[in-house]
Amino acid sequence: MLSRFMSGSIRNLDREYSCTVRLLDDSEYTCTIQRDAKGQYLFDLICHHLNLLEKDYFGIRYVDPDKQRHWLEFSKSIAKQMKCQPPFTMCLRVKFYPPEPAYLKEEITRYFVFLQIKRDLYHGRLLCKTSDAAMLAAHILQAEIGNYDPGKHPDGYSSKFQFFPKHSEKLERRISDIHKRELIGQTPETSERNFLQKAQMLETYGVDPHPCKDVSGNPAFLAFTPFGFVVLQGNKRVHFLKWNELTKLKFEGKTFHVYANQNEIILTYFAPTPEACKHLWKCGVENQAFYKLEKSSQVRTVSSSNLFFKGSRFRFSGRVAKEVMEQSAKIKREPPEIHRAGLVPSRSCPSITHGPRLTSVPRTRRRAVHISIMEGLESLRDSAHSTPVRSVSHGECFMPRSRSQATDASERTAVISDEAYSPSDSVLPTPVAEHSMELAVSRQVNGAPCSIEEEKESEAGTPMRGEVGDFGAQEGAGGDTALSEVEQVNKFVLSVLRLLLVTIGLLFVLLLLLIILTESDLDIAFLRDIRQTPEFQQFHHEYFCPLRRWFACKLRWVGGLLINKGE
Repeated sequence: MLSRFMSGSIRNLDREYSCTVRLLDDSEYTCTIQRDAKGQYLFDLICHHLNLLEKDYFGIRYVDPDKQRHWLEFSKSIAKQMKCQPPFTMCLRVKFYPPEPAYLKEEITRYFVFLQIKRDLYHGRLLCKTSDAAMLAAHILQAEIGNYDPGKHPDGYSSKFQFFPKHSEKLERRISDIHKRELIGQTPETSERNFLQKAQMLETYGVDPHPCKDVSGNPAFLAFTPFGFVVLQGNKRVHFLKWNELTKLKFEGKTFHVYANQNEIILTYFAPTPEACKHLWKCGVENQAFYKLEKSSQVRTVSSSNLFFKGSRFRFSGRVAKEVMEQSAKIKREPPEIHRAGLVPSRSCPSITHGPRLTSVPRTRRRAVHISIMEGLESLRDSAHSTPVRSVSHGECFMPRSRSQATDASERTAVISDEAYSPSDSVLPTPVAEHSMELAVSRQVNGAPCSIEEEKESEAGTPMRGEVGDFGAQEGAGGDTALSEVEQVNKFVLSVLRLLLVTIGLLFVLLLLLIILTESDLDIAFLRDIRQTPEFQQFHHEYFCPLRRWFACKLRWVGGLLINKGE
């Protein structure tokens, strides 16, 4: 029996799992990994496959069966992190957004960041005005189809491409005009660099939104950017804390606390689930360590514990922003060849990989493109990585350029757009329509499907925003407030019960320790006084001695059984 169990364990250790990683260009990288392979092994395989050296900006993300997103931890076993059965499916994404992506060392790194931001634009995470959107889309066209050619690009050719969840004919004409007149002669590398320079100045660049609710039950999005901690509510940025102002992050259950300069709780939010709250906390710990610290040797293990409970412990592993910048400066090699997989001709008009027109894509690539479209909940990303951390003046790039500087800085509010910021909506109207405010189709905000089939089911069952809750004024405040009060009462009761249980447990442990000490041979005046009391003598003869004989008898019996079985 024992030998059979051991042989089974050996077979499990030798088992190989199939693992598929979806890359930023919607292609797939499939490999086999050992059961005990760590995340770093898989990440190194992918980076070697892509010829990528500045890899600290990227990470591997996966989704558990409960639709909760996670970043793969490189120091832990892959099989132990994945809660679903193999084969495993994951995605390579930008995890840490560079504050200045246009100035990354290598062109191939800039290209992959370009692909990620283009994805953000399509999925509604990078919100922008119409004028900015037209310029960004024109840069994408120039980078992926080259100069405007009347013979290949007839009137209305930009309408064949899907840059945003939805857009107007006026915007399409503006995109075509910029592409025809302003970008002629730009190489793909130049267009991508200009695209990155434009994108980094947008107020939602690098935002990795986590859906939460405040103490009043109002929906909000929490995010960690290269410049600090951000809270987006409605169509405004209601809170912004620079990294040097933020001191501590904690969570307990669904509750997330943010501490500022004097180690005082200044913000409290409630995540949808405890797992989502823990994920939010881990993202915050990673971001804080990466952007705030000077050296990775300064990284410390962070705990979410309080006075009575151990809580979760987490440690950021990897290089911090300053070290990444210094390491990138040392790269000296011939620029690797970049295989841009952006557009495929169809009726003399190309089709962008994110576009829904699958008929224009060759059969061999149709599945990869379909994957990109179905990845709707791409919004919940754990940001935390970058090159040089900007100065204070760069941190102000989140403030709107069109607003008067007379706005009171103490309010820390910045208008994002005329539309409520809702990055979980894969068809959010990005850019914001100048003439109307249309309700967008909303997706579930806690995670994403694990497989393509589940993604299709999620698409079919997509609720309207009104069903999920409009982040402006659609949601009834009274019901949310009552629900919040009930949650607060339940939380208080649970805290009291846990405190009572911990107190009883501590008293029980102290009692056992006292009994052990009094029954030992320690010759201490305090213990001698206890041993001479009638109560102790009675306890010793009536309870302790019989219990000790019973344990000794059981131990001898078990020892005899083991000896007989061995013979």
